[in-house]
Amino acid sequence: MRTQRTPLKGDEPARYAWRPAPGELPVMALRLGHGADFDGAHEAHSHDFPGIAYFGTAGGVVRHGRQAREVEAGDLFVIAPGDVMGRARSDDLLGAHGWGVFFTADALGRDTPGTHLAWRTHPLLFPFVHGGATGALRLKVPPEQRPGWTSRVEALHDELQHGRDGYREAVSAHLTLLLVGVSRLAADVVGDLRENAEPLLAEVFDVIERRYAEPLSLREVAAAVSISPGHLTSTVRRRTGRTVQEWITERRMVQARRLLAGTDLPVGDIGRRVGITDAGYFARTFGKLHGMSPTRWRRFNHLNTR
Repeated sequence: MRTQRTPLKGDEPARYAWRPAPGELPVMALRLGHGADFDGAHEAHSHDFPGIAYFGTAGGVVRHGRQAREVEAGDLFVIAPGDVMGRARSDDLLGAHGWGVFFTADALGRDTPGTHLAWRTHPLLFPFVHGGATGALRLKVPPEQRPGWTSRVEALHDELQHGRDGYREAVSAHLTLLLVGVSRLAADVVGDLRENAEPLLAEVFDVIERRYAEPLSLREVAAAVSISPGHLTSTVRRRTGRTVQEWITERRMVQARRLLAGTDLPVGDIGRRVGITDAGYFARTFGKLHGMSPTRWRRFNHLNTR
């Protein structure tokens, strides 16, 4: 997994972006416990990708938002893009035994909406649509289900570690079943979240999802949701840690990766299909975010996925 750390302004926490390497399956499973070492573990931070933290037994402390939670058996933390996870102290996870599972929307198929506040209509992703305002969502796995949760995450980890024939299909199946479990546990807690928690942001992301494939500016998004560009800029940045233009670019790059991996369309045509008519500008934007040109990304992707 390759992440890029972006320090934000003032006292805002660092943000980690996951840029999957060509051919990399965008799913990760890691152990959470004393001595765990992963990006952001020792500082307040947020991710631009979703994840869960599951603890089958009690022990340790999880910090998120402004809260410090003592871990209880069966705790399941649903971490949305933008959720701030607190700086872990040296003894926070002492005695804890858990798992973290992180992924990108690409892992669920090419038709998955590419921006997280458009996920509220997706049956497996709606629990991850709570902005960054409330902190991670804390759910409880019933006692009789806990052995199954532990076994499934361990099986997912094993497939990722060994990469045996068919591991991509196995990982997809394990991840899907985990997210079905999350959605069922979250149904009563966030049943109205899609409509009530972040109505303005939901509307903004609907506009981006519908119109990213055409020329789209901040001013046009602001007009579509009937507020001023300045108000929109400050609101989206405050609630998500990104600008409107960054979210438009992110959605375009998600679709560009899908088209590069799954079609033989020329690079210039792909740029036009994601709303960037200038082929040179598309290539520069893609290269800046991915560390290589679209053509090279496609070549490595094909080499690594055969």
